[in-house]
Amino acid sequence: MSKSFTTITHDVAKGLGSMRKEIPETIQGFNALAKAALSPGVLSALDKELIALAIGVASRCDACIGFHVKALIRLGVSRAQLMETLAVCTYMGGGPTLMYAAEAVRAYEELSSDQPAPVSA
Repeated sequence: MSKSFTTITHDVAKGLGSMRKEIPETIQGFNALAKAALSPGVLSALDKELIALAIGVASRCDACIGFHVKALIRLGVSRAQLMETLAVCTYMGGGPTLMYAAEAVRAYEELSSDQPAPVSA
């Protein structure tokens, strides 16, 4: 059975909710760091999320891929921007990164309505 990025992000969000209740200072600190790091500056918010996705792919983190793909969709990422980012990931990380780049494509297709056109025979 194939993994579902909707399920992965939902399940991890539940765990994070428990952590938010039990170690609120840690989660607040992490959230503040994320907000500061991802705020637009010289790089746009979209560019920063593409970098975050690239690191998630290189780190082979399914939840990171899911959450950052969701953010990229909200920011209006194009399929071409996603694919170019994944090409650089593959160049830098080789075969194992290519496998997780493919997972990022699956996440994008699952979490957005941008499905690839069917291939004609």
